[in-house]
Amino acid sequence: MAQGSQKFKAQRPGATKKHQQNKQKGPKKGGRIIAPKKVQVIQQQKLKKGLEVAIRNKIEQDVTQKASSSLHKPLSVVKGSEGKGKAGSSSK
Repeated sequence: MAQGSQKFKAQRPGATKKHQQNKQKGPKKGGRIIAPKKVQVIQQQKLKKGLEVAIRNKIEQDVTQKASSSLHKPLSVVKGSEGKGKAGSSSK
């Protein structure tokens, strides 16, 4: 058995412990984008993104051209709803 009384750290009167407010434990959800340190990598990413967009647009144009040439009546391409509330006002 230990001899003597327990020694505790002295606390200031009126000082209370700070409680953490509803913090998540562990890693946060969602993907992380880590910015590259090298300028060359940033330029490569921009070029890659631009090429992907250009290729997608070219494929879309080719498909619409082939579809319009094979049909006996003209093809009307309908774009996605950009203005949700203005869909009925632009009709002629």
